[in-house]
Amino acid sequence: MNLGLVSGCVVFSAIHSQAQAQTRTVTGTVNNGEKPISGVVVTQEGSSQMTITTATGAFSLQITGENPILIFRHPEYGERKITTDGKSTFTIALTEKVKSIEEVVLNAGYYNVKAKESTGSISKVTAKDIENQPVNNVLSAVQGRMAGVSVVENSGIAGGSFDVQIRGKNSLRADGNYPLIIVDGIPINTISNSFSVISSGVLPKGNANPLNSISPNNIESFEVLKDADATAIYGSRGANGVILITTKHGGKRKSLLQISLSTSISKANRFLQLSDTEEYLQMRRNAYKFDGITAYPNTAYDINGKWDSSRESDWYKKFIGREFIGQQQQISWSGGTDNAQWYLGINNLNQQSPFGNEFGYTRKGVDFNSTFFTANKKLKITPTLQYSIQKNNLADSDLTNHIFLSPNSPDLYTTTGDLNWEYNTFDNPYGRLENKYKTNINMLSMGINAEYNIEKNLVFKLNTGYTNTQQKEMRLNPSSAFNPNLGYTSTISQNYSGRIIRESWIVEPQLHWNKTYGKHKISTLIGSTWENREDALFRVLASDFPSNSLIENTSSAKVQKILEDTGIQYRYMAFFSRLNYSYNQRYILNFTARRDGSSRFGPDKRFSSFGAIGAAWLFSNENALKNSLWLSYGKLRTSVGTTGSDLIGDYQFMDTYTTANGNYNGTIGMYPSRLFNPEFSWEKTLKQEAALELGFLKDRINLTLVYYRNRSSNQLTGIPLPATTGFLTVQSNFPAKVENTGIEAELNAMFFKKHDVDWSFFGNISVPKSKLLQFDNIESSSYANIYRVGESMNIKKVYELKGVNPQTGIYEFTDFNGDGKIDANDRTKVVDYGVKFYGGIGNNISFKNISAGFLFQFVNQRQYNLDYNLPILGIMRNVPTYMLDYWTPENTTATYMKPTTGADSAVMKAYSQYQSSDAMIVDASYVRLSNLNIGYKIPLNYKLIQEFFLQLQAKNIWTMTKYKGLDPEVQGLYMPSVRIYSLIATLKF
Repeated sequence: MNLGLVSGCVVFSAIHSQAQAQTRTVTGTVNNGEKPISGVVVTQEGSSQMTITTATGAFSLQITGENPILIFRHPEYGERKITTDGKSTFTIALTEKVKSIEEVVLNAGYYNVKAKESTGSISKVTAKDIENQPVNNVLSAVQGRMAGVSVVENSGIAGGSFDVQIRGKNSLRADGNYPLIIVDGIPINTISNSFSVISSGVLPKGNANPLNSISPNNIESFEVLKDADATAIYGSRGANGVILITTKHGGKRKSLLQISLSTSISKANRFLQLSDTEEYLQMRRNAYKFDGITAYPNTAYDINGKWDSSRESDWYKKFIGREFIGQQQQISWSGGTDNAQWYLGINNLNQQSPFGNEFGYTRKGVDFNSTFFTANKKLKITPTLQYSIQKNNLADSDLTNHIFLSPNSPDLYTTTGDLNWEYNTFDNPYGRLENKYKTNINMLSMGINAEYNIEKNLVFKLNTGYTNTQQKEMRLNPSSAFNPNLGYTSTISQNYSGRIIRESWIVEPQLHWNKTYGKHKISTLIGSTWENREDALFRVLASDFPSNSLIENTSSAKVQKILEDTGIQYRYMAFFSRLNYSYNQRYILNFTARRDGSSRFGPDKRFSSFGAIGAAWLFSNENALKNSLWLSYGKLRTSVGTTGSDLIGDYQFMDTYTTANGNYNGTIGMYPSRLFNPEFSWEKTLKQEAALELGFLKDRINLTLVYYRNRSSNQLTGIPLPATTGFLTVQSNFPAKVENTGIEAELNAMFFKKHDVDWSFFGNISVPKSKLLQFDNIESSSYANIYRVGESMNIKKVYELKGVNPQTGIYEFTDFNGDGKIDANDRTKVVDYGVKFYGGIGNNISFKNISAGFLFQFVNQRQYNLDYNLPILGIMRNVPTYMLDYWTPENTTATYMKPTTGADSAVMKAYSQYQSSDAMIVDASYVRLSNLNIGYKIPLNYKLIQEFFLQLQAKNIWTMTKYKGLDPEVQGLYMPSVRIYSLIATLKF
């Protein structure tokens, strides 16, 4: 036998035996002392081997080496390391931890910062808080959870709009107060995704919020930048605050497949009690009696005997009070390794409408995020993609207005199931359901973030993004919406449609440098922004169709009138920098500077500079307090800086011409619509803030107190011009100054966190104030009847109602100028309305496999009452029961004046003045149990299923208010807020 061959075999056998001895499998379970913990990442130190514990806490891991160290990590528990010591089976107990300020990382946009080291004001809501609410838009989920952030839902209809204000209104113009919204580093459209002229009948203000396109379940965090230090790096775009949304990403763990299924039952909140038939008919008879009319006219069907006077219909219930169903499905797949992580989410939402008739809202979407590293970790690339399809199919007007039908109006349908027109006496509202509003919105957003470590302390970053929004919107008014006895045909049918295509791209190269010298720490950032947006808008009115079945095809119409064909381009560029200096982990300075350029201003005014200085003192790190038993964290911070705004619309500085609707001898003409003014420039806001942050008992209790003052000047407004110029105004900067001040407080407390019990509290309150500090020659401007120097921005100049004259039964008003008559010169009383303070209080509790949470939202405010939107008392429309306290000879001390059919001119004039009086502004404060959730994690012993979680969620459950109207939040005759109960089942594999 060959000696070499034998020796080789011996050596191979020895090596193989050693490898077998050094590679083995260890198993075990992980618990918290009482129950198993799933989702614990188990790794071998110095190795890429890893596994994750199952729902029973079990794990199995292949290890190498004689005596390796195992590491156990979980976000809610302290990390633990153990030495194997030759054992192969382990039982590991982890200790739950309270997340300290040191561990909280905030997204400041171009950089991340630890909350402990932040010099700016940033509020954050996490995925856990968002997922616990049955909402279609993330804005609804953050109501009441963030100080300084006011979110108002404008309608209970899915796919509608929200008003968002961050620390008040900085601009005199409503369109100058939008915050900047950024999703995964990409700015999205902040204005409405709708043509207001098409959608205004069904959507309040005709607005559809752009964030409707994003499923709340795909959001990891929602952060708001508020003060100068936090927003100045965004320059003009951050004048009204910045909303940063981060979608979910994968992590360094085994792949996780999650399926979530939910079903909800919704119903409109009811705050209003309407008069019954007997009360209503008596009011109508009195109206004719007081007008001196003894014979009821033929058109008074409700009281002249043509309609059944004993019929009693609850129109509130029939039009908006029915229950409706919503369903949502979401599936996500995530995971990763050391060099790659991914997240893929697919969602589908179907939300019915309270209007019935197969109306409803749908949203389908896909979200993909991933991160790739090179082997040496020098290069990191993060591509993101979001795509959604929204469809809204509604009546062209909100049916809420029809709840005021006469309670003895005929039934909606005949006994044969046909629409009832009651012998041509009844204009059946259900006929108008043939009038439809439809919109399709396809939104694509994709981007790539790249990081390259040039050397140890120097990193190059590149943020790029592209968005494309394509929208088709139409309002259909077919002849079938009318009483067929009128004989209308499809020749009167109309299709009012519009298309919007919005495209934008952004490129932001950045260079980051960080260095530590002993007790000194320096971080710097320089970068630039290049952004381009292009909008194409097209509107057409088509009429005279050969058939109503072709009404959605505009080319089938005999008459086609183009109302708008507009192209808009917006370009923006900026250079920005940041310098952060920290000494001894106690004293921090942050300097921010930005130079912005916008195409919305003339050639000589396009660029402007903005900047801020922030400072913080971590006094809890001082030697005298470092070992304090009760104070674990303390910081004083302050900031001052300027931001700007170019939210003025495009081409406002130019001479512009508009195509005329008519023609002259077959030629379409044009007319001048705007005057050239290249001199107007940026609105500017000076922001100042001082804050105190405290943490007690190892950060179990955290308190933040803030005072801020924002002063906005150089207001962009229309300057009045003489009528002889042919123009009412010219756009220009005006020497007006607006001030917003406020106090904010946030409290978070971990009452108890030990083993199976977890009980936390959170609360916030904001007290905002606004004032018009300066407005030269306001009397000669178009704002003379809106604002007053030295007064709040939320004021109205109104008549002062003295009450009802007991002899005449007509409203009386104060004659301020003493000229013996009531006219516009007496409309001088100033009434402050709007929000006085707002906030929220909530708790989260868990015990073993059971979890629960709730949120109370509160708002103290004065708003317009329902009377402002109702016609005069006495016509053929029902009224709320509180309006039955009207004047009669037997009730001379009534709240409301006598009813009229419209024949009494003195009463009609008084009613017009009444709607412009102080009686319209009332207390609309409310406290609402906004959210309640109860969940149960079902114990499973299957390796395939890691977790099975059932949860009951509820929204807008109970409201306490003195407001006499449809809803203290939703203003006007629009669908009130909706009470939602939802059951969610979540499985993790």
